[in-house]
Amino acid sequence: MLLVKPPMQTMEYAATRGFQSSTIQRPHLKSDEGYASRVVTERHTTHIIDILRTEAGRAQSLHMVSEGFVDYYGTPLIAKGEIKGVLEIYHRSPLNLNAEQLGFFEALAGQSAIAIDNAELFNSLRNTHRDLIMAYDATIEGWSRAMDLRDKETEGHTQRVTTMTLSLARAMGIREVDIVPIQRGGLLHDIGKLGVPDGILLKPDNLTDAEWEIMRQHPTLAFNMLAPISYLRNAIDIPYCHHEKWDGSGYPRRLRAEQIPIAARIFAIADVWDAITSDRPYRKAWSKDEALEYIKQQSGKHFDPQVVDTFLKLIS
Repeated sequence: MLLVKPPMQTMEYAATRGFQSSTIQRPHLKSDEGYASRVVTERHTTHIIDILRTEAGRAQSLHMVSEGFVDYYGTPLIAKGEIKGVLEIYHRSPLNLNAEQLGFFEALAGQSAIAIDNAELFNSLRNTHRDLIMAYDATIEGWSRAMDLRDKETEGHTQRVTTMTLSLARAMGIREVDIVPIQRGGLLHDIGKLGVPDGILLKPDNLTDAEWEIMRQHPTLAFNMLAPISYLRNAIDIPYCHHEKWDGSGYPRRLRAEQIPIAARIFAIADVWDAITSDRPYRKAWSKDEALEYIKQQSGKHFDPQVVDTFLKLIS
């Protein structure tokens, strides 16, 4: 069985059976050489008797002689009016197919062509889906960079904290299938801050109680932004819940303990760790020892104790 490769106008052997050597399986055949090209051109079954006497047979004489072939049948693989390839039979003695055998041969080719067409359609859809996912993820990364650029104080924070979250999630045994939503959620964890006025988000002084009330709305804003997007619905846990605390004193819903999604519990430690170990205009970065001591103190308060234990092992 040969398949047509349109861009280069070549044919490739896709499957063979019954040959004594591999010389038949040349990687590429030009579309204007050999018996297969005649089948493609004429678009019907071709029967060649005493093939070594034909010009095409002499061109392929090396493997013809070594294999001892004398007879040939080839029929086109046609699906939806398009040539997909050629199904060939080489035989070492005269082979005169009767009408029933020839009909079976052509029916087999027809079914093969349909299968090949379906496989090509599936591969095309799969590739399109893959390209679409890559485009979506590139857009998400662009959003995260835009958010970091808006707040110069935290530039690079999103990438760092997402990388740490993924390491911690894997260390905790999170299934790989659940890692991708965690990655997307990490990149988008502060997307709700797009709805916070610059005067509050970028304020160099301490926020007033009223301003804090507005700032604490950003997880809810994130939920409202992402929930209508089905592609991102399974990535909402971190943007919506990463400010919840184990003891129930967080926001926006005051969830406690295991009411908080595991992705948000994991992310919370990575987020705080990166914040306290990074320089800010209003304070210097904490030392590693100071930061570790704080994380330990917050076990069972801000953080899930089990996540803290895994984090301490990972960070060491």
